[in-house]
Amino acid sequence: MNRLRGFLGSYHPIVHTLILGTVMARAASSMSLPFLAIYLAKHTSMSAVMIGVVIGMGALAGTVGGFIGGNLSDRFGRRIIMLAALFGWAVVFVGFSIVKLPVLFMMLNMLNGLCRSFYEPVSQALMADLTEPAKRLSVFSMRYMAINVGVAIGPLLGAFFATMDGALPFLLTGIVYFIYAVTLYVLLIVFGIKQIEGEKKQPVTFVSALRVIQRDVTFRYFILGGIIGAIGYSQVMVTLSQYLEQNFTEGVKLFAVLMSVNAIVVIAMQIPLTRISDKYSPLVAIILGNLMFALGDIGFAFSHSLVPMIISMAIFTLGEILNYPAANMLIDKLAPEHMRGTYFGAQTLTNVGHFMGPWVGGFLLVAYGGTALYLVIAFVTLAGSLFYWKGANNLQALPKNRSKKEVF
Repeated sequence: MNRLRGFLGSYHPIVHTLILGTVMARAASSMSLPFLAIYLAKHTSMSAVMIGVVIGMGALAGTVGGFIGGNLSDRFGRRIIMLAALFGWAVVFVGFSIVKLPVLFMMLNMLNGLCRSFYEPVSQALMADLTEPAKRLSVFSMRYMAINVGVAIGPLLGAFFATMDGALPFLLTGIVYFIYAVTLYVLLIVFGIKQIEGEKKQPVTFVSALRVIQRDVTFRYFILGGIIGAIGYSQVMVTLSQYLEQNFTEGVKLFAVLMSVNAIVVIAMQIPLTRISDKYSPLVAIILGNLMFALGDIGFAFSHSLVPMIISMAIFTLGEILNYPAANMLIDKLAPEHMRGTYFGAQTLTNVGHFMGPWVGGFLLVAYGGTALYLVIAFVTLAGSLFYWKGANNLQALPKNRSKKEVF
């Protein structure tokens, strides 16, 4: 009990609220969003390609939102933007449970992408503002763990509620987000947090992002590699649900199990794999991660039962753990100190892959079937490593003040 009191007293109550809210919100969203493709296939007349476009528009809107969110928060205040995003999410998920027209689903999913791009950076800034610097790493580690705990629980709940009513998971998700928003709103008032300022940074514009990509050839290769990786990753997060629902007796339940496996493997393997990958360069971690992605995709292509699918998802998730942190490190080492914000802002353009991926996957699934889809994606993912390798080779020729030796 004393240890619990010590833990609770170590961080601001708002921080604890955000951590708990992260678990609840991610559990809620992951019991609905991963099943959106299946829901649209069952309850609308949309084709697999159109479903891919609808889902991909969320990522595209999120990319745009990432560039305009800073300007909006400067004008209206970060607290208003964060709470508006949470209430907006409640509207999105309740809307998913009600609407039937494809254009309305597309608009709601675009709003979903905007809400995520507004909420995530502001909530993290608030957590940092309310935590002393020495404890911030622990706070963000807890947040990352909370995300994966929520994602481990959510899909199983979603599969259970979907057996009662396909729209029920979306309605419940909307209710959870509304409760979270109201609770956070009240606590921000109780603790007198009227403004969330965070660290003052120069807003990153879409034009400045394109300018740095145009000027920096190495960075351009890294962005292309990231876009290809996102196209491959989206086949598991989006298209896999349609493939399983069409080809397995209880495809919805199987997909829920695989999503939970993904989160559990992240929770179990994040720390040990990070310690191992720290001994090698970011480029090596990315290439190994892409190899794991490809092996997982090949496993999906030829698996016809639960156990091989679980093994394939576990291998795929190892690639996720290796790839994404290393990609961020690569950009961090490439970016000049005074332009780090612009480089990381421009990196959000890799979300174009999350827009393209679902409709490309939907087309391949309809035209050639799941086996061909995942074999093609495995090859494409491996090919994406060539762009990182090419970029690293180009970095080798740069002046010594760019940290080229740490890339290899």
